[in-house]
Amino acid sequence: DRNYLMDIETKRNDFIELAVIIPVYNEEEVISTVLREWHSTLDKLKINFEIHAYNDGSNDNSLIIMNKISDNLDRLIVHDKENSGHGPTILKGYCENLDAEFIFQVDSDNEMSHEDFFKIWEYREKADFILGQRDGRVSNLSRKIISWVSRVSVCILYSNKVHDVNTPYRLMRSKIFKKYWQNMPEDTLAPNVIISGIAGLINC
Repeated sequence: DRNYLMDIETKRNDFIELAVIIPVYNEEEVISTVLREWHSTLDKLKINFEIHAYNDGSNDNSLIIMNKISDNLDRLIVHDKENSGHGPTILKGYCENLDAEFIFQVDSDNEMSHEDFFKIWEYREKADFILGQRDGRVSNLSRKIISWVSRVSVCILYSNKVHDVNTPYRLMRSKIFKKYWQNMPEDTLAPNVIISGIAGLINC
């Protein structure tokens, strides 16, 4: 994609410590706030970062809003793609940003705050895989069932070291996980669940 390459050339000047992957689908009400807050937080922490917002075929104004605010956020790079779902979208983000030392994934719904990110970032030299935990989460029955099945599956197939195997608040060292991301099919529905299990196996 020529426009994407031009954006990278313009915004990327040196080694990237952190690539933040944010999948976006129909979040026009909050996406401007989410991206501005994350950009400001990472700036204050003096991290050499990029935020990669992946529009997953939204049919609202999410893409228009992101493109508009990217003019004022110098480390925000907006990607537009056909809808493929959350899992394939974040996997695409991981595989396209393997040159960053760390990759952090967070969702665009503002469920998990930027305010506590510094706690994870300060711990980065002690572990290659760090997860935030969702406290007081309100979910419908179907999401609770999916989360429970995911956790049980990971425990059976991999380990029981990770409490919330699909949490969208994860910091990962790229060189450790890039071979796993690259070997996953592009349409993998739950790459984060798989990576949580692998992290338990290899003691990250």
